[in-house]
Amino acid sequence: MGNYEVTGVLDKEDIKPPREEHLRKGVAIIECPQSIPCNPCVDACPFGAISMDDLNSPPSIDYDLCRGCGNCVSACPGLAIFVVKVDGKDGYVTLPYEMLPIPRVHERVGVLDREGREVGEGEVIRIRKERGTWVVTVKVDRSLIMEVRNICPRR
Repeated sequence: MGNYEVTGVLDKEDIKPPREEHLRKGVAIIECPQSIPCNPCVDACPFGAISMDDLNSPPSIDYDLCRGCGNCVSACPGLAIFVVKVDGKDGYVTLPYEMLPIPRVHERVGVLDREGREVGEGEVIRIRKERGTWVVTVKVDRSLIMEVRNICPRR
């Protein structure tokens, strides 16, 4: 896993990228590199797209089986699963959000990378609460879908 053990942050190159056909339908991206006993994402997936070699293995995803439903996003206690989708020049990232203030639909927000650096701006298009976690979908420039992993409301 690249420099993860040194920096504590995954590099984009550490993640197996989905193909264009997967991005058009929307798929979950799992960024969980730790070998710890945890498997709520496996149980949350109604399509059997998430699997683990054993309870202590990091989860892996079969992009062909994933439907991008997002059930796994709020199930992950490590906030390490995101759903990405593309539509033309637009990209959509669905992410877990456990900060205040809670954004509002149509609100413009800063979009942040894995290190918390602002990499652009997005528009919140959907927000819902599942399993005690807010799940936010933000519309961003398509080029940012594999970078954006959090948001920062501007109020």
